[in-house]
Amino acid sequence: MGAVPAQRKGGGMRIDGLDLAVYTVPTEEPESDGTLTWNETTVVVVEPRAGGRTGLGFSYATAACATLIYDVLTDAVVGADPMNVSGVWSDMVRRIRNFGRPGIASMAIAAIDTALWDLKARLLELPLARLLGAVREEVPVYGSGGFTSATDDELARELAGWTQGDRIPRVKIKVGTAWGSRPERDLERVALARRTVGDDVELYVDAGGGYSRKQAVRLARAFAEEGVCWIEEPVSSDDLAGLREVRDQTEPDVAAGEYGYDLPYFQRMIAAGAVDCVQADVSRCAGITEWLRVAALAAANNLEISGHGAQSLHAHPAAAVGNLRHIEYFHDHARVDRLLFDGVLHPADGVLRPDLSRPGMGLELRRADAEQFAADG
Repeated sequence: MGAVPAQRKGGGMRIDGLDLAVYTVPTEEPESDGTLTWNETTVVVVEPRAGGRTGLGFSYATAACATLIYDVLTDAVVGADPMNVSGVWSDMVRRIRNFGRPGIASMAIAAIDTALWDLKARLLELPLARLLGAVREEVPVYGSGGFTSATDDELARELAGWTQGDRIPRVKIKVGTAWGSRPERDLERVALARRTVGDDVELYVDAGGGYSRKQAVRLARAFAEEGVCWIEEPVSSDDLAGLREVRDQTEPDVAAGEYGYDLPYFQRMIAAGAVDCVQADVSRCAGITEWLRVAALAAANNLEISGHGAQSLHAHPAAAVGNLRHIEYFHDHARVDRLLFDGVLHPADGVLRPDLSRPGMGLELRRADAEQFAADG
């Protein structure tokens, strides 16, 4: 959508402008989890400019986010103090009051917020992890993909790539096939996964909210016999009582939260005792600013946090969180990030190591390569 011109707001260094772009990258083949099939990933990229530096942020979202940014949010950003990220974030949240926090509005804010944190770190010539206050140099990851649309051979190759090639000791596959209508297929795939990775690798499953409550309990118990220690969204993440029921009656840790867009959502989830580990997605929950607050809320309730997807965005803030369990190294986002950006981190020995030699998040848009995926208009 191009550049948004600068409007000055008082003295001192100000954000000079904001560039927006939308890229849609087709998947290699149609992919499915328990409750959805997709064939592309759209990335909304935001680049604010100040002091001769350009920040980079993005969200895996929809082009509608770019429209919302252009029409509603740019006045909160352009001309603002680039050092005052939290102030700009609060202004953006106020401006979307009549549109609602969940969904597109929070994903649009996330694209800007991640870009502003990146810009601030670049202006200070610091890696973002250090600006945020790193408590670790390595961020644990788990390999994630294992789509229900994959053949057995494809699933086995992917799992072997993570565990043997990348030496990741934690992996996750999708279950809940066809809205939970094929439980026997889920059991077969979990057994195949265990045979492929061996007994020393942590095995996780993600049902995508595809099971009913009693079905989730029955299958979680069966999965536990294969050593599954994490079940994600066994029922809908909106069914907090159902999550609590599955958690109380089964052994694997129950996780959810990827569809949380604001702090009150996570407060309700935690208060309900619905999860053993809080998941939050920086590209959905309005950016790094809110993600760190979610992590603090989890810590106050003696819970760990896990970053959902978006590993390139999570690596640096996750390094600044003491109650981190891990972040998801998601197949689709790994592929898309490598196509669009330079400086993408690759897992080794089960961790991502934020590049502390580069300012910000260490990413640069590969403009010429990305152009083939640019949206029209």
